[in-house]
Amino acid sequence: MTPVELSRTVLHAVRRAVDVGELRVSVPERVVVGPPGPGGRGDYATNVALKLARTAGQPAQHVAQVLRRHLVACDGIDDVSVTGPGFLNISLRDSAGGSGRLVADVLRGGPSYGHVEQGSGRGVQPHRLHCPCDVRAVVVTDVVARLLQAQGYDDVRVSCDSPPPPEWASLLGVRVEAFERCNASKAQADIRPVPVPASRCLEILALGRDAGRWALLHPAGHDRVRISDEHLVQRESNPLFRVRYAHARTRALRRNAADLGFRPEPGPLSPTDSAADPTDTTAARPLLTALADHPRVLAQAAAHRAPDRLARHLVTVADAVLPLLPAVLPLGEEKPSAAHRARLALAEAAGTVLAGGLSLLGIDAPDHL
Repeated sequence: MTPVELSRTVLHAVRRAVDVGELRVSVPERVVVGPPGPGGRGDYATNVALKLARTAGQPAQHVAQVLRRHLVACDGIDDVSVTGPGFLNISLRDSAGGSGRLVADVLRGGPSYGHVEQGSGRGVQPHRLHCPCDVRAVVVTDVVARLLQAQGYDDVRVSCDSPPPPEWASLLGVRVEAFERCNASKAQADIRPVPVPASRCLEILALGRDAGRWALLHPAGHDRVRISDEHLVQRESNPLFRVRYAHARTRALRRNAADLGFRPEPGPLSPTDSAADPTDTTAARPLLTALADHPRVLAQAAAHRAPDRLARHLVTVADAVLPLLPAVLPLGEEKPSAAHRARLALAEAAGTVLAGGLSLLGIDAPDHL
């Protein structure tokens, strides 16, 4: 079940509670679901009960319990718990082929999984972005333009207070040719993250394209950039290394599997039916949740002009897939099974999301590392 499908399921639960007279509220147009916050549990959480409590004239905990009774009866939902003041925490069940359908969707979409088809009606008018001539603002704006184009905006135009230095193009891969002078007041977004001091710009350039862009993009716009050689080291403490290493490992597994004579094939992750042996699906649930959430992350990163959301999401995907990789290939004399092919497909789906996300950030995703 994808976040969009779960949102509709929660909305239907609200509508059923209203229809039977358990709640007296206006059914909202949409319900937002997302990863559980601190103290939460399960795959997704929503604050819909807190939003409805005042209108219902009931404590949020009571509203949440009413909705919980309707949600636990829905197909695809394994459990619902109420935490804090009234948050609904939802655990999903991997119904027959559920994970396989998600993986197939990712592989079908390729690096463009989560993108919106161009010509969807969003690109009728030019979408203008403006930024000051600061290295961080220019790189962030460059990525925001890519994210908007991935969301179906055909005509995204970027302007800057003054032309960026040519070395920003040669060393950081900024699309200098896309910049033009224009009045910031005409732009839909004036992008101004905390700037990098001009005295430290050369340190960013010295990191090179990939590490330099990551250093500028990974922190939230209101946070200062941390400039150090830590972005270059190949160890677990470096988030960029973990993301690129995870991608390279998924590609290596594909090559190794080909040598063993089998290919990825989406399906149940366990040797037996997932309902009877949920171990593999349970271990893979954080990754499945992250893959299903990828389209929402892309949309939110574009809407809020926040590439850092995508960068942090890629770290989440990498950290979720790495523990699963040792079980992808058969061991010893073991023959490749349907479960191995499904695990390989899941690994390849994770690598696909990592490659597509890094591409949007303007960072290389090497097959060998």
